[in-house]
Amino acid sequence: MKNILEIKNLHKIYLGGIHAIKGIDLSVKEGEFLILLGLSGSGKSTFLRCLNRLIEPTSGEIIFSGQNVERAGGKSLRNIRRQIGMIFQQFNLIKNISALTNVLTGKLGYVSLIHSLGFSRIKNDVNLAEQNLKRVGLIDFKMKKIRNLSGGQQQRVAIARALMQNPRLILADEPVASLDPATADSVMRYLGELNKKDNITVICSLHFLSLARKYGSRVIALKDGEIVFDGSPREIDEKKFKDIYGQEAEEVEIR
Repeated sequence: MKNILEIKNLHKIYLGGIHAIKGIDLSVKEGEFLILLGLSGSGKSTFLRCLNRLIEPTSGEIIFSGQNVERAGGKSLRNIRRQIGMIFQQFNLIKNISALTNVLTGKLGYVSLIHSLGFSRIKNDVNLAEQNLKRVGLIDFKMKKIRNLSGGQQQRVAIARALMQNPRLILADEPVASLDPATADSVMRYLGELNKKDNITVICSLHFLSLARKYGSRVIALKDGEIVFDGSPREIDEKKFKDIYGQEAEEVEIR
């Protein structure tokens, strides 16, 4: 398989001198399910947001599908972002509108807001939004307002919204951190299905090694902005786990 993403000597230094990402080199193959592990503050969120330039890298090179991300601007950057879906820990949905309308906003990278919300080509967009809600098991909830849905349901709406972009890559920033264990596993299962059935590459930050083992094909562990492990989830034994999370850390299983 060819690489969909190549990162070379990536650095991010925030104002005030915090060096969040320190010279990361990484290649990601098409169809990988890559898990990012690490303590809070290890650089996982910063790293993910640098990949589509929600946060501007300080230096380094990011190549997505042959395109130079950090040098792109205007139309070129919009085209890159259309191919990269983003899922957030806090869902980033509009609470007072329906699940269906939230999913339709996933088309904003392609068309105007008015277009997406129903003034032209609405039939095709609505049909696609309904198909994506069906994929995440929420077609019966399409007209419910987001504020009336559970956390797990909201995260599944966020997945359906990302699918509206027809993405080649999904970046998921701790998508299950605020969910109970059973719901977390359910959300990860949908991401796993997209990875396997649609060959969508997924980079997902997590805290739970059990979920990494269950769904990930590869794990990158970050510590103080640097890669301290790169390999199979099953290679992480108790010693490696404590190297990543500290000697006092205990693994929490989610089944």
